[in-house]
Amino acid sequence: MATCVCLLYLFLFSTCWLTVSMSETLLLPLTHAFSKTHFTTPHHLLKTTSARSAARFRHRHKQVPLPLSSGSDYTLSFTLGSPPSPPISLYLDTGSDVVWLPCSPFECILCESKAPPLSPPLNLSASATAVPCKSSACSAAHSSLPSSDLCAMARCPLDAIETSDCNSFPCPPFYYAYGDGSLTARLYKDSLTLPNSLSVQNFTFGCAHTTLAEPVGVAGFGFGRLSLPAQLSSVSPQLGNRFSYCLVSHSFDSDKVRRPSPLILGRNEEKEKQFGNEIVEFVYTDMLHNPKHPYFYSVGLEGISVGKRNIPAPENLKKVDRRGSGGVVVDSGTTFTMLPSNLYDSVVKEFDHRVGRFNERASAVEETTGLGPCYYNDKVAKVPVIRLHFVGNGSRVVLPRRNYFYEFLDGGDGIGKKRNVGCLMLMNGGDEEELSGGPGATLGNYQQQGFEVVYDLEKRKIGFARRKCSSLWDSLKN
Repeated sequence: MATCVCLLYLFLFSTCWLTVSMSETLLLPLTHAFSKTHFTTPHHLLKTTSARSAARFRHRHKQVPLPLSSGSDYTLSFTLGSPPSPPISLYLDTGSDVVWLPCSPFECILCESKAPPLSPPLNLSASATAVPCKSSACSAAHSSLPSSDLCAMARCPLDAIETSDCNSFPCPPFYYAYGDGSLTARLYKDSLTLPNSLSVQNFTFGCAHTTLAEPVGVAGFGFGRLSLPAQLSSVSPQLGNRFSYCLVSHSFDSDKVRRPSPLILGRNEEKEKQFGNEIVEFVYTDMLHNPKHPYFYSVGLEGISVGKRNIPAPENLKKVDRRGSGGVVVDSGTTFTMLPSNLYDSVVKEFDHRVGRFNERASAVEETTGLGPCYYNDKVAKVPVIRLHFVGNGSRVVLPRRNYFYEFLDGGDGIGKKRNVGCLMLMNGGDEEELSGGPGATLGNYQQQGFEVVYDLEKRKIGFARRKCSSLWDSLKN
């Protein structure tokens, strides 16, 4: 079955309708937002990143079911309107379900310590139209509040509400909160054009004039009718129902960070198995539905192996209960993996048993980075292999060493003696009581480096396969 889509070619000032087959995929570049100029030392970089990961994770367990803290690592760019706006760069976030961006005039409160905006605030084009209060999109932005209530908030007269005649009344502003910031925005519709010239008409997005500590917008990729994949599904189910990304391994190296990571919309299940002459094996695990946080991509975790020792995961990581507690969120916007205290402590104990016997503990580095355990390793440290065991069919993922053990030079600030240091890149998310009402753990993007991660929304499963992501980008691009 073919689907009609509108392709906007920027060098032509007109639109045309073409047919796209269901096997077509779209390749887009993801850019890492890391900039070496933001951080004076590795300690500063790791401390900032670990604090942000912790804030994002712990925010999920507040009483009100809100999305994660805004993603702040990988960005996606597109244009809006006709004529098209300058390119807009937003954080890609699989942990939220709405697309919003700063609009002119724009004010960001308490943004002095934040990274600078990635693109100028949007000036709405003449083709942009406000979303009416009666629409399902308005209801989705307001946590499924009935349209009659929303139209009353928009001051539509009662007789018009009763006769469903409120199309001239715009959707009221909605409030969105993250771990360390928030915003209010109005919903608009306009044409969205991706870098490959695919255009989506009547694309719904939030236009924010004021935010608190949120200078950069977000492209939500989670479950939800306002997410970018869901809206692409209205153009082509193939494009929106299956996507993947492959994050280039960087270890915070600025040269490697600059390489684009491929985002593949409409990832073909058969073609994904073949990469040149290489047969790629994906490990799949089923998604778990979270009734409190329906936009999360949650999976079950059976345990974690450190070397030859398998450490079972607590029961709450294997499933999600009716209150929304449990499971592991696969998240593009959290940097480091967060584990519940009991599992984290067991992993650290076994890791330290194997590494601490031969390497001096770097306690001072742990205090300045927020990570641990850390070790001075004057020689190449021998570290055990870490494996993640997901629920179902022996789904096992072996993490590359660089995905969980970060090595850098300590003392490069000229004050102390320069020594090689290595730190375990997993974090303590708190005890099970603290995690009640939200996900039990998060699989961060640092641990996803060097894997193609496939989100199959139709079959509700997530797959992992080791890839050379930079080579994958070059192969698909050509």
